[in-house]
Amino acid sequence: MASTVAALICAWTVHGGATITAAYGWLYLDALSGYHLAVMMAVFLLSSVYLPGYFRDEIRSGELTPGNARRFGALWFSALTAMTLVLLSNNIGIMWVSIEATTLVTAFLISVHRSPASVEATWKYLVICSVGVAFAFMGTLLVGAAAKGLDLPASQALLWTRLQQDAVLLNPPLAKVAFLFLLVGYGTKAGLAPMHSWLPDAHSQAPAPVSALFSGFMLNAALYCIMRYMPLIEACTGHVGWSLRLLKFFGLASILVAAAFIIFQHDLKRLLAYHSVEHLGIIAVGLGLGGLGIFAALLHTLNHSLCKSLSFFAAGRLGQMYGTHDMPKMAGSLKAAPVWGKALLGSLLVLIGVAPFAVFISEFLILRAAAQSGSYWTMGLFLAGAGIVFVGALQHAINITWGDAVATPEQEQADWVEKAIVAVPMTALLLLGLWIPDSLREMLEAAALIVKGAP
Repeated sequence: MASTVAALICAWTVHGGATITAAYGWLYLDALSGYHLAVMMAVFLLSSVYLPGYFRDEIRSGELTPGNARRFGALWFSALTAMTLVLLSNNIGIMWVSIEATTLVTAFLISVHRSPASVEATWKYLVICSVGVAFAFMGTLLVGAAAKGLDLPASQALLWTRLQQDAVLLNPPLAKVAFLFLLVGYGTKAGLAPMHSWLPDAHSQAPAPVSALFSGFMLNAALYCIMRYMPLIEACTGHVGWSLRLLKFFGLASILVAAAFIIFQHDLKRLLAYHSVEHLGIIAVGLGLGGLGIFAALLHTLNHSLCKSLSFFAAGRLGQMYGTHDMPKMAGSLKAAPVWGKALLGSLLVLIGVAPFAVFISEFLILRAAAQSGSYWTMGLFLAGAGIVFVGALQHAINITWGDAVATPEQEQADWVEKAIVAVPMTALLLLGLWIPDSLREMLEAAALIVKGAP
């Protein structure tokens, strides 16, 4: 709780465009990092409150021993530390190290429930993401090489703020190649297609709160790293929109690939994993459109994080009650589990963009940005993918909540804490669909200016 309060105070301090620096400029907080810090702490707080209820039966039965609980807690807070350092790092090398640290720490959280499938998912996550992060490392080195002509002191050679000041002087060919490596590398960690293959397996095997943290923020952290490089590349290449077109390509690929897989899913957590691929793709498309699209992409980051956290919370508790995540076997969950059944139904409806919830608004703004920029092919492919997802996911939602029950689950034991965990994000998602507070709008506008490269 104390860390959440501290993070929110820092985010509020920079929400209008101010900055905070420390450690000789190596730590840096502006509106972009402050906004992501606030989103991260919201997801982390909700997940931490959800944890005791999720592990309650395992603690009572002795399946989760005190030693295992301490180990989980150490990894849990280590993941928070690593992701916080990603956001606070002004040095792009330290930012890369922090992303690699999140891979190493969170890998062991996937296999908390030890089984052949969870161990396989852990290794798949480690191997694929490590290869991706290696690409990002090459990109980081190439950015350093592109900045060689700036004649910066060694202590400032990789500081984002210094690179931003002299971005027009970066070596354009090296900068372009660097961005390709960075986009593939960090895009792998963000779950963008076609580098997303680790994500469904990891989500299906990880405990629900870990999946919530993965999808609710860790993917955002990787995409945040790409955002940091966008203004540098746009300033030095001389080709307006060069990096934006790449983001649109990977974003649309992610939406369409996710749409194809969502239709045929039977496992609830894998379904939600492909929704993560879709929505990170939506954010990438928004960033690629520029202008209003960047504002909408940042808003969508918050909307998706809140909604996806709630959906994994519901999937986790319903999975415990039914003893499976196989959706046909979980049919009729709305009647059998009123609290978590409603949470799952509500979160799925939000995820597919039902009005008047917040995801509908951010997706509408992205489409508006596409229309304003004349990106009609982007608009058409976006609508095609979103339409397929809407139909496929809505069918899954109807079957799992109102379908004929084929199994009798354990009795739901939802206390007031769990009811609050459902009510708070759902209320926030409804309110954000109707009204964006001035303070949030100011932070989004200030963060969008940073991504655009405005001074």
